[in-house]
Amino acid sequence: MGLLTYSGIATKIRAMESRLFTQQQFREMASLEDVRSAADYLKQQPGYEKIFSGLDDTRLHRGYIEHLLTHSEYQDFARLYRFSNLSQRRFLDLYFMHYEITIIKRVLHNVMGGIRQEMDLSDFREFFDRHSKIDLVRLAQAEKVEELIAGLEGSCYHSLFTDLREEKSPVLSDYEIRLDLLYFKTMWKIKDKILTGKEKKIIEHCFGSRLDLLNIQWIYRSKKYYQLSAADIYTLLIPVRYKLRAEQIRQMAEADSPEEFFAALRMTAYGKIQETEWGSQPDVEQLYHQILNRIYSNAGRRNPYTIAVLDSYLYAKEQEIQRIIATIEGIRYQLPPEEIIGRQC
Repeated sequence: MGLLTYSGIATKIRAMESRLFTQQQFREMASLEDVRSAADYLKQQPGYEKIFSGLDDTRLHRGYIEHLLTHSEYQDFARLYRFSNLSQRRFLDLYFMHYEITIIKRVLHNVMGGIRQEMDLSDFREFFDRHSKIDLVRLAQAEKVEELIAGLEGSCYHSLFTDLREEKSPVLSDYEIRLDLLYFKTMWKIKDKILTGKEKKIIEHCFGSRLDLLNIQWIYRSKKYYQLSAADIYTLLIPVRYKLRAEQIRQMAEADSPEEFFAALRMTAYGKIQETEWGSQPDVEQLYHQILNRIYSNAGRRNPYTIAVLDSYLYAKEQEIQRIIATIEGIRYQLPPEEIIGRQC
């Protein structure tokens, strides 16, 4: 049944995977002299040549390039959606929430970030009109949070914003944390309604690991950069545990030093993964990507005729775009190629 159901979409994804960047391509791009050269390099790559072919030289800033890369991500999603059957579309409809929240955060940064910039979301309108209940036109025009909230009317995000406004005078991070918590709780809950059997187990492993690793990352950042108390840290965590035990979370949150934190982390299921490159105090963000890349890659490779093939590709595309943006930023600041690549590994 899996072979019959997924043979078509699996073939489509294999063709799309062949366009993803290799490590060698990232190295070549990191060695370029300036952003103009990086944009020209993207024009030459099959996955980006069409969307970068009409690039306006006067708009070579991060925001515009990121806009084009995001458009590429949405185009890939739309291709897969058109090619999917009804059961596969149920999963993609759930995954789409990730794109909605990304757009909402962009508008939030524009409205609350202190630097007002004109937003052009017109390239995404057709895509969102087909899949979303949020009013993209009203969001793009929002100059105040009240106008942003009006653009969310009818969506699952509207009550989140109105409730938060009634509780206190929220700052940008309050909205972002609430959006993230809504996304993770919704994904974790709804997967049980749309998936069964092996597919449910696969997605639970991928997404559950992601939730655990995000909580680990948030604990570490809260302690290192903000010196938050354990009680405050607990309020920021995603209220879902997969392989992390409550006691392990407590030990990390209450650690008095980085050494204690990493000692507690090493005792978790993620600290015991042999392929992970551990130092005395490893980069937690790099560990996050290193472990998740392995989990998602294995899921797609070992289960090519299940929903994992969709989940794995969408994750890989998302990570590729983030790496391309980070590479361009490194070029902009004239960082050595080895440092640009080293920050991504």
